Amino acid sequence: MRASGAVTRSTLRQQIADALRDEVLAGRLEPGREFTVKQIAEQYGVSATPVREALFDLSAQGLLESDQHRGFRVREFTVADYRSMVEARTLVIDGLIRDVFQGYGPGRTVARAVVYQDGLVSVRRRAQEASRAAQGGDLDILIGYDLRFWRELGALVDNAYINDFLHRLRVQAWVFAVPYLRHDASARDWLWHGHPELVAAIMLCDRDAVCAVMDDYNAHALSWADRLAAGKLARPGVPVPAAAGPAAPVAPLPAVPGSADAGDAGDPGPACSGDPEPGFPGA
Repeated sequence: MRASGAVTRSTLRQQIADALRDEVLAGRLEPGREFTVKQIAEQYGVSATPVREALFDLSAQGLLESDQHRGFRVREFTVADYRSMVEARTLVIDGLIRDVFQGYGPGRTVARAVVYQDGLVSVRRRAQEASRAAQGGDLDILIGYDLRFWRELGALVDNAYINDFLHRLRVQAWVFAVPYLRHDASARDWLWHGHPELVAAIMLCDRDAVCAVMDDYNAHALSWADRLAAGKLARPGVPVPAAAGPAAPVAPLPAVPGSADAGDAGDPGPACSGDPEPGFPGA
């Protein structure tokens, strides 16, 4: 029973982290928003322990900042931070492009080739959905598909460390970009939608074409940063401190069997889902 309880608590911790990450990505938990473990625990109707663990997980991912006296706050990224994300991503992508064709390499095994081909089929579907959402200006759908696209594409190089690093950068980039994009009448013009072209170039093993698409992707992101730096789009909204009221509403947490036993019953006080990766100015 103890082992079962540990698994349930771990699952609850991950669900809370995923749900809160989604709230940040969607812009419902705005940059600068402050909240406490108690507030989140009450909203989800769970004990403080898994909430505290989830919030520290998100802090480790760079999405939240913690303060011993004030609780937690959604991190506020700057244009300079965003540029650094794009530059770091670009440097790592150079190696990823070199390795992304390894499924076709002379030393490949039959099993590896099959996995690679199956992975490309899935990535191509993600690419089509992400591109369609970008061209339609559907930011919520784009964020999910874009993050999944890059995560599945990164998995083809079979290096979890690189893929996790790039995924974290893209999540942070989306967190920075969402508040601007949601209040920008011309946001659709700034949502990158070259996913299908990238997949096509990879399937043709055309390294030059892959590099060209990625150069466009990175230049697009930097051009968008230049637009922000020039003051052509101000960041909307004013952060609301915790003292002004409860944290922003969050989506209901999926039910977890036995969740009542998930946390420490005697603990009075103190986490998306999936993927986050952008294919716009900010992925």
